[in-house]
Amino acid sequence: MTNEQDQQTYLPPALRPKFAKLGVHHLRDLLLHLPMRYEDQTQVRAINELVAGESVVVEGVVEHSETTFRPRKQFVALVRAAGEDGSNNFAPRLTLRYFNFYPSITQALKVGASVRVFGEVRDGRYGLEMVHPVFKKAELEAPPADANNSSATTARLTPVYPASAGVPQAAIRTLVAKARKVADWQADMLPRAITESLSLPPWRAALDVLHAPSNSEPVIPLETRTHSAWRRIKFDELLAQQLALRDAKSLRSEEAAPMLHSTGLITTLLRQRLPFKLTAPQERALSEALHDMQRAAPMTRLLQGDVGSGKTVVAALAALVAVEAGWQVAFMAPTELLAEQHFNKLSHWLAELPIKLTWLTGSLPAAEMRAAHAACKRGEANIVIGTHALFQKKVSFARLGLVVVDEQHRFGVEQRLQLRQRGQRSTPSPLAGEGWGEGDGGVSSSLDSPSQLPPLPQPLPLGGGGEKFIAPHTLMMSATPIPRSLAMSYYADLDVSVIDELPGGRQPIATKLVSEARRGEIVRRIYEVAQQGAQAYWVCPLIEESEKLAEQDVQLQDATALHADLVALMPNVKVELLHGRMKADEKAAIMKDFTANRIQVLVATTVIEVGVDVPNASWMVIEHAERFGLAQLHQLRGRVGRGSVASTCILIFAGKLSETAKQRLKVIYENTDGFIIAREDLRIRGPGELLGPRQSGLPSLRYANIEEDIDLVEAARDAATKLESDATFNRMAFVDRWIKHRAEFAKA
Repeated sequence: MTNEQDQQTYLPPALRPKFAKLGVHHLRDLLLHLPMRYEDQTQVRAINELVAGESVVVEGVVEHSETTFRPRKQFVALVRAAGEDGSNNFAPRLTLRYFNFYPSITQALKVGASVRVFGEVRDGRYGLEMVHPVFKKAELEAPPADANNSSATTARLTPVYPASAGVPQAAIRTLVAKARKVADWQADMLPRAITESLSLPPWRAALDVLHAPSNSEPVIPLETRTHSAWRRIKFDELLAQQLALRDAKSLRSEEAAPMLHSTGLITTLLRQRLPFKLTAPQERALSEALHDMQRAAPMTRLLQGDVGSGKTVVAALAALVAVEAGWQVAFMAPTELLAEQHFNKLSHWLAELPIKLTWLTGSLPAAEMRAAHAACKRGEANIVIGTHALFQKKVSFARLGLVVVDEQHRFGVEQRLQLRQRGQRSTPSPLAGEGWGEGDGGVSSSLDSPSQLPPLPQPLPLGGGGEKFIAPHTLMMSATPIPRSLAMSYYADLDVSVIDELPGGRQPIATKLVSEARRGEIVRRIYEVAQQGAQAYWVCPLIEESEKLAEQDVQLQDATALHADLVALMPNVKVELLHGRMKADEKAAIMKDFTANRIQVLVATTVIEVGVDVPNASWMVIEHAERFGLAQLHQLRGRVGRGSVASTCILIFAGKLSETAKQRLKVIYENTDGFIIAREDLRIRGPGELLGPRQSGLPSLRYANIEEDIDLVEAARDAATKLESDATFNRMAFVDRWIKHRAEFAKA
């Protein structure tokens, strides 16, 4: 298509801002702006056959019309059947009613006019009526319907498109018809062998069926999106996603990264100090990560495992390998409380080892913040642990070799990309660590104590001229297991390690559903076990009553009020309150006391959802459990059952539950396997909510459903592999058809 032709195919200037709200920026985008349902305007229904609730086409003659002002201004027209002369007062009539109208409507529906109208029939005060029906003039003596006869009923089903204010259906249909005349936009880019092997129709045929189905097409498969034309659309969309994510992975593989080799001296010492042995899945995940870290291309690996499966120790061992190789590690968590838990845990594990840990969050005092920044910049900080403050522009690293991101789905693509860009530029000299790397010799691999370790290698200054960007390796962790369908689609660009086994000694968690009417019983039970030495979390969705959303009709139990109540109801038991608005030192002091069993009942918000590890805590009570998502409930429940004592999770719910809430509570009650829960969560909520901000800017799905269309996901993955070596396939044009403007952050 020439530039001149292309200029003629833009959307009308007046409609561009309105269409932009629909994600339509160019006329060609309308080809993939597909109908959400269809109206059957192919058959004319006689007025005496009308039934309320149906949407039908009716022909007739306007017998009476007027503008009235009571009870409000409206235009009303009375239509009788064409064969009636108006003398029969008992013959059926249909009332047409318009509350918003223009002079053109009153002119078109003047007395004596022959009209054809389409709309939903309703029971009105004076008989059957249509409110705001679509109409046009009708030649009642016209010949039978055919495609060229504008006065006849259409021979095709009428598509109804997603629309926004100021964009009428008629305008969308007109512009879609215009777009469908441009043959280049409907070219089938896929080899016929691929589509025929899957029994999928040609691309143009699929678009024709969806935009202009004949009246012989069954409506149900079209509206339920099970028609073969819809399957072709879904397949192409899934294939474009696969190709875009593979391209992103390929781009990353072309970047340079440090080759992190080490003798494993510090990791050996840490293993000796741990009170447990790594499970087989932990060893496998660690081996996969270390293999990637030894390559000259940046690792982008997702480490997933259920709550309490031991992801942190795998990340810690990988971090020590990077440090031993002479590089720095950034360890990022979504909340300050979780980051502090990691800092405390690593500080305990690495005590007496020559590792410099640095704490960096936005709440640090100015002097401490400057000191932390300086330690990062000079390379003195071996492992920097913190929140999103790690990727602020003012933070720079001397030699950032590994980035660990916990609860990665809570960070947006932009945020992770900013942290990756904290890499550095260097001359194209060898990228292996200078120090304890392989072949360094002179260092024994059988040390008995940390005192025998030589000093860690200091980061060398990076080169000046002929610089090359050195990207850090990235290890992302998620305690929300990823269903297979998600792993094959949205996460197809990542290498995935799975820890699918919990450490030994863990006790099962009993889950109980209890109505809020029995809260008094729960209070008494928690009071009894607390007096016997047990500890409990009591989680509320809100901090204060004023946080209630206006539309909520249930009085939520706020944390401050509950804390006051429990203090009064539990004499001789230490009850404390913890929430996200507290200062960092306050939260740290409370968690320290809870860990030491100086606090028996901790009333908290979801700030304790992830990362909190108190083995003695064996009771979890969750207020208004119906208000939480499945992932949150599973995470909260995972705060108990971390020691050798059998644990219980009590879910308190309100009396009236929505169907979705009932489904969620049933799933969490019946299952403790995080993978099953995640799959059910995906089924209930869909991938958009489950993914959080992870895929912001990356290829999203508009029509395919990765659970319902799992066969097409697998087929798209196989087709993407075949097309890798097909020189005739225009990969860029195919991907651009679907996800233009959506892959800016693919590198993250």
